[in-house]
Amino acid sequence: MSILNLPHAVPTVLLFDWHATLVDTHDAMYYAVNDVLPKLEELGLKDRIIAPEESKTLDDAKLVMFVRQYFKLHPKVVEARKISRTDIFEILFGSDDEAKHIAHREFHHAYRDHFGKVTPFEEAFPGVLTDLKEMGLLVGVLTNRDREFMEHEIDAVGESGWRHFFDVMVCGDDVASRKPAPDSIFKALDELGMKPNSGAWYIGDSTTDTIAAKRAGVTNVFYNGAGWDQNWLDKIFPDTIRHPYKPDAFVNNSLELLDMVRKFFP
Repeated sequence: MSILNLPHAVPTVLLFDWHATLVDTHDAMYYAVNDVLPKLEELGLKDRIIAPEESKTLDDAKLVMFVRQYFKLHPKVVEARKISRTDIFEILFGSDDEAKHIAHREFHHAYRDHFGKVTPFEEAFPGVLTDLKEMGLLVGVLTNRDREFMEHEIDAVGESGWRHFFDVMVCGDDVASRKPAPDSIFKALDELGMKPNSGAWYIGDSTTDTIAAKRAGVTNVFYNGAGWDQNWLDKIFPDTIRHPYKPDAFVNNSLELLDMVRKFFP
């Protein structure tokens, strides 16, 4: 898949998702999720898992059924390394924001036992981030990860950390509601002295990121680092009344993103 649909608005600020977009922290994340799932009953969440027939896709329904029965992730889900903990909780609990809040809180406790290693999702990202900054763009990073962990991870990635790339950083516990709520985007733009507008691009790898961007009124670029094919993208973005949110553009890697941005600055 090549670049699809050039966004209409000239970018002034690029906000990036952290996990599975800029960096890879899959191992620790899945360990922590599988620590949380066996506790769903004691957390009062067992009966708050949605019914499989309420799922958006057949694969979501399969995940729901497996967790309902075994209270862990299917090994193939972990092996594929294509779904985040936020999406997992969205799939399991749907519109039940309180249940998702409880699950995220428990994840925070579990993640403390596993976090540490963090690697760039692509070797090209440091160069791409440097080029974007040199073009005069503001660059930020948003994450559902708590600040306790993000402060470590942003300094642990690469040879000397990536903190210097970003003009703003917003973490999950900096806002009232995590993505897919738009709060973190609003906070990042506010700290930059900006209002939500289409010149703010939010780049992320999940449907959660797309929903947050659309609810915030900014441009969404879907980062397809997981390598989903077109059929799968059509499934997760069905453009229905119940699931209306679709990205404004798709890129497969950071160099495609850089090329996309450069088209606005000939």
